[in-house]
Amino acid sequence: MKIEIRGLRKVYAGGVVGLKGLDLTIPPGVFGLLGPNGSGKTTLMRILATLLEPSAGEASIDGHDVRRDKAGIRKMLGYMPQEFGFYPSLTAYETLDYFALLCHMNDPKERRDRIGESLERVNLGQYAGRRVSTFSGGMKQRLGIAQALLNHPSVLIVDEPTSGLDPEERIRLRNLLAELASGRIVILSTHIVSDVEVTAERLAILHMGELRYSGTLKDLLGPLEGRTWIIDVEEEELSGVRDEFFVTGVFRSATGMQVRVLADEMPHPRGYGTAPTLDDAYVATMKEEAGASAAA
Repeated sequence: MKIEIRGLRKVYAGGVVGLKGLDLTIPPGVFGLLGPNGSGKTTLMRILATLLEPSAGEASIDGHDVRRDKAGIRKMLGYMPQEFGFYPSLTAYETLDYFALLCHMNDPKERRDRIGESLERVNLGQYAGRRVSTFSGGMKQRLGIAQALLNHPSVLIVDEPTSGLDPEERIRLRNLLAELASGRIVILSTHIVSDVEVTAERLAILHMGELRYSGTLKDLLGPLEGRTWIIDVEEEELSGVRDEFFVTGVFRSATGMQVRVLADEMPHPRGYGTAPTLDDAYVATMKEEAGASAAA
């Protein structure tokens, strides 16, 4: 089971380019798709979900072509889009019953069993009879995942699942996605770096429709080992440090400010080494791309 993408391109009306000849292989497990808004993540997700036609190139899921075998792909796919709506007056059970009927699950017992399974899988079984209007944001996101699990998918696509959630709900949803990855591909599309760092072993970084990195988290962080530093500074020093060093993050501390920088050697008398994070690597990737664009 894998997803193969070769030369995938999408051009919207008016000449807006969403994807620029993307080449990517996605194996089983949680695969993070990281990039800023407008990077092409949602375009790619919608093409894989057979909701959007590519302009050129190929994409296949377990050998099923997204253009030629939409029915075959939809049987193996679960999709939770970034924006979806539920009828607030329906209960969680009634909501999933409605989606199950849309998926042509016409046998009442099969529907009942699948709905019960899906609700239990996302820890909403005890809330089956509650109206969706009473659900928190995190519960609605989990209900969205439950509808994506109704057909026992081998590929699960979730687009910005933790956006707008409080920290506790975000952690709960991350843990759920990690659990769901056993035996299937889970594509986590997000602009929130920490969501990818704690759930995915492999990732891709997109920027303006182009692939900037694809591989393991370990390989992405490797070149930054021994080059990541923290500098303790006073607030009034911050501007000068930003001008002088390659800054990947700024944080407030009890004594002032802490600045994360990339440098080959100790950059400052009050600097000390620290382990690289995905935040460091992501910012570096984006800055390198910006620098390359400016040079061109």
